Amino acid sequence: MQYGEYVNNQASSAPTPLSSTSDDEEEEEEDEEAGVDSSSTTSSASPMPNSYDALEGGSYPDMLSSSASSPAPDPAPEPDPASAPAPASAAAPVIPQPSKMAKPFGYGYPTLQPGYQNATAPLTSGVQPSNPIYSGFQQYPQQYPGVNQLSSSLGGLSLQSSPQPESLRPVNLTQERNILPMTPVWAPVPNLNADLKKLNCSPDSFRCTLTNIPQTQALLNKAKLPLGLLLHPFRDLTQLPVITSNTIVRCRSCRTYINPFVSFIDQRRWKCNLCYRVNDVPEEFMYNPLTRSYGEPHKRPEVQNSTVEFIASSDYMLRPPQPAVYLFVLDVSHNAVEAGYLTILCQSLLENLDKLPGDSRTRIGFMTFDSTIHFYNLQEGLSQPQMLIVSDIDDVFLPTPDSLLVNLYESKELIKDLLNALPNMFTNTRETHSALGPALQAAFKLMSPTGGRVSVFQTQLPSLGAGLLQSREDPNQRSSTKVVQHLGPATDFYKKLALDCSGQQTAVDLFLLSSQYSDLASLACMSKYSAGCIYYYPSFHYTHNPSQAEKLQKDLKRYLTRKIGFEAVMRIRCTKGLSMHTFHGNFFVRSTDLLSLANINPDAGFAVQLSIEESLTDTSLVCFQTALLYTSSKGNVNRNEI
Repeated sequence: MQYGEYVNNQASSAPTPLSSTSDDEEEEEEDEEAGVDSSSTTSSASPMPNSYDALEGGSYPDMLSSSASSPAPDPAPEPDPASAPAPASAAAPVIPQPSKMAKPFGYGYPTLQPGYQNATAPLTSGVQPSNPIYSGFQQYPQQYPGVNQLSSSLGGLSLQSSPQPESLRPVNLTQERNILPMTPVWAPVPNLNADLKKLNCSPDSFRCTLTNIPQTQALLNKAKLPLGLLLHPFRDLTQLPVITSNTIVRCRSCRTYINPFVSFIDQRRWKCNLCYRVNDVPEEFMYNPLTRSYGEPHKRPEVQNSTVEFIASSDYMLRPPQPAVYLFVLDVSHNAVEAGYLTILCQSLLENLDKLPGDSRTRIGFMTFDSTIHFYNLQEGLSQPQMLIVSDIDDVFLPTPDSLLVNLYESKELIKDLLNALPNMFTNTRETHSALGPALQAAFKLMSPTGGRVSVFQTQLPSLGAGLLQSREDPNQRSSTKVVQHLGPATDFYKKLALDCSGQQTAVDLFLLSSQYSDLASLACMSKYSAGCIYYYPSFHYTHNPSQAEKLQKDLKRYLTRKIGFEAVMRIRCTKGLSMHTFHGNFFVRSTDLLSLANINPDAGFAVQLSIEESLTDTSLVCFQTALLYTSSKGNVNRNEI
C-alpha cells in the first residue's frame, strides 16, 4: 500500500477583504483510512481599491483623467498554458468593502464606439461659424457633413463591424447541438503577486470558483455567484515528488499538512496557514534529502511543491494492503447478444490484459447473467473454463467461493480461452429477461473479503429478482408542469447495495448500452454511492451505430489501463471562517468533511460548495487543502496532498 499526498495551492483575489481560518477537523479519521490523497489549495487576495465601483469596470480617478473619445484599453492577454503556475496550495486575495463615495452622473458606462462618439467634422478653410461661442460649451459648426462623412460616421452602427463576444452569441439549441467553444477556455488567473503565483497549484487539479473571496456571507449573497471548489485529486501528473519519510509533518491543531503557504518563524517553528497555530519542526524534517543539507526546513520538497505524495507508514493502515481485484458482470440476454457489445469488450480485454494496473497479486473474475447467473471457474490446472449456473435468483449463493476470483498471471491462458469463447457462447439464446439485482448481490458476496472494482455491462431494464424495474416513461408527462417522477430512483435497492459495497471497499462501474428505456435514474445509484463511474451509450449497436461502438472501444482502452487507487478516503480542509455544506460527485460522505472512495481514478472529479460563517476582514489569504489516502494498485499506501 502506498501513501501519497498531493498538495495543490491556488491563490485568488476577493471582492472584499478576506481572512483565513480553519474548520475543526477530526484528527484521527483520516489516519485510520488507508489510501487517502491529500490536496491543499490556498487562496490569497491582493488588496483592491476600497470601492465597489472598481468591480464594475474602471475607477473614478481613471475616468476623470481619460477623455470620452479615448480608445478603450486593450484586453489583457490570455494566459499561456505553457506558463501556467505549477500545482500549489490555493490562496484567494481579500477584497475591501465598498465605500459610500458619490459618483458623477454617467460614471461606469463603457466608452462609446466610434460611430456613436461626438466627433467634430473638419471645417472648410475660410468658413466661420455663425453662432457666437459661449463659455463652457463646446462649439459645434453649422456646416452639414457630406455623404462620405455621413457614411463613415454611420459605419460604427454596423453590427458586423465589431466582433461579438463568444459568451454573448445567441444560440438556437434546436438547430445547434455543439455549443462548446472550439478553442480551449483557460482558467481565470487569480490576482496574486508573482511569488504566490509560483506556489499556486494547477487549475486542472484544484481550483476555486471565485478568484476573489468576499469578506462576509451577506456580500457573497449580493454577488449571486457560487463559492466552491472543483477537484481532480488523482489526476495524472508528469512531475510528482514522492517522499518517503517516517515523519509526516502536520499541524497539531487542525491536522493540516505542511505546505508552501505556511510561514517559518525560525528554523524550529512553523505557523499553520489555516489555523495559525505555531508548531515545532521535527528533528527529521531539518534534513533535506534532495540537497543533503541540514538546517533548511523551508527548502524541503513538501514546502517547495504544491502537490506531493507520501509513502505512508503502517500507522495509516487498518489492514494489510489489498491486491488489485477486478470482476466483470456481463449481461448476456438476447438484447445484449443482438447489440454485440461482447465482441468489443472481449477484444479490448485481450489486448489490454497485461496492462491492467496491479502486481503479481492481481486477481480477476467473470460473471454473466440473463434469467440465471453464470459463474466461471478459472482455477489453475483446469483444461478449459468451467461454467457454473445458479438458477435460484431469490437466494443467491456462490457455488465455489475460492476459485471464482483467480490470479491473473497464474490463470492467464484460461482467461484468454474464456474471452475468445464468450462472444459466441450465447449466440442462440432466447432469454429476454435480466436478473441484474441478484447478479449484483452475488458480486457483492464475491468481492466482500478483499474489495476492488466491479464492472457491470447492462443493456436493458432489469426484469427479474431483487431490484426489478418497470417502465415509468409516460409520454404525456414530458410537457407537464408537474414533477416528473421517473427522474428520481424508483427503488432504494441499488442505493442500499452500493452503500454495502462501499463499506467493503468495493466500487461498481456501470456501462449502460441500451436501445430502449432502462431507468438510468435508478441504476445510477449503484455507482453514485459506491464511488464508481457511469458510461452511457444510447441506441448502442455493434453494426447499426458504429460511432457508439467506436466510442465504447476507446473508452474501454482508457478504462482498463488508467491508474487506480483502492480503499481511499479524502478530506478537504479550509481556512477558519469558511465551512463546507454540500458535496457533489460519486462517493459516500462518512463525516462532515471526510469522503469515502472505494475506488479513485484520474478522471474522477468532485465539487464542494462553501459558505462564509465568520467575517474574513482580518485575513488576506484563504487556503484550502485536500488530502487523499489510498492504496495503490501495487499494494502501497499513498497519501496525496493538494
